Amino acid sequence: MADQNHRELLKEDYVEPRCVLCEEPYGVTADVKPVPQQRIIEKMNDYMSRRDYAGAERHLLYWLEEAKLGHDERGQLMVENELVGHFRKTGNKEQAFLHAKEALRLLDVLEYQGSISAGTTYVNVATACNAFGEDERALTYFEEARKCYENSLMTQPELLGGLYNNMALTCISLAGKDPGLFAKAYELYDLAMAQMAKVPNGELEQAITCLNIANAVEAEQGLEAGENRIYELVDRAADLLETPSLPRNGYYAFVCEKCVPTFSYYGYFAVAEELQALAEKIYAEN
Repeated sequence: MADQNHRELLKEDYVEPRCVLCEEPYGVTADVKPVPQQRIIEKMNDYMSRRDYAGAERHLLYWLEEAKLGHDERGQLMVENELVGHFRKTGNKEQAFLHAKEALRLLDVLEYQGSISAGTTYVNVATACNAFGEDERALTYFEEARKCYENSLMTQPELLGGLYNNMALTCISLAGKDPGLFAKAYELYDLAMAQMAKVPNGELEQAITCLNIANAVEAEQGLEAGENRIYELVDRAADLLETPSLPRNGYYAFVCEKCVPTFSYYGYFAVAEELQALAEKIYAEN
């Protein structure tokens, strides 16, 4: 029998644990246990189709912890991005920016700079900045996202369309300080319309863009001077939302609700009431 007092030391005898709970020693890389990203997104879409924001938040926070415990940094980045969008929608600035900071940190950890994933992260962070009034900061992140997306042949048109549309909105917000940004915004809106024409059911995003352009025209020219162009755009948005091939699902309901205030603002009360009723019907059926 070996002398227990003189046995050979093993690494676990002298390497301190990284974590008192998991007992993983320093210098040892844990096995990655990936979270089911597609299933997480599908369940998130299900929550959003029912406007269950509390359920969506619980869902995302649960999977965030699972990603951390499983050392799945890619999965963590995906969930962090979803949380940025969630807290933007619910108006929680502190939490939106907290998760934005973490998502940006993970880009460095994963060495994703310049990738499509980086572009998507920059768009999410920029949109949050825009939502909470930090437009100049938002424009900086949108510019970074544009470099990532436009430098990749793999970027899907819906990603480019979303980027151009949101970036244009930020330009309009800043045009009071720099009127030259109106021209840049219109250029971006044209790019957004062209990209969404390539996407199945892209009429929904095109309708939103038409209403955004109408708002831009009013901001630049005033309601009276821009009247003809404005109502032409609002009419087109209404027609796009009536496209027969569009599935009347939760996302359709979300877009309808998003468009209702603008239709009401321009006096399209019947259209607004019809869209709101249709959205409520879809939500109720889900």
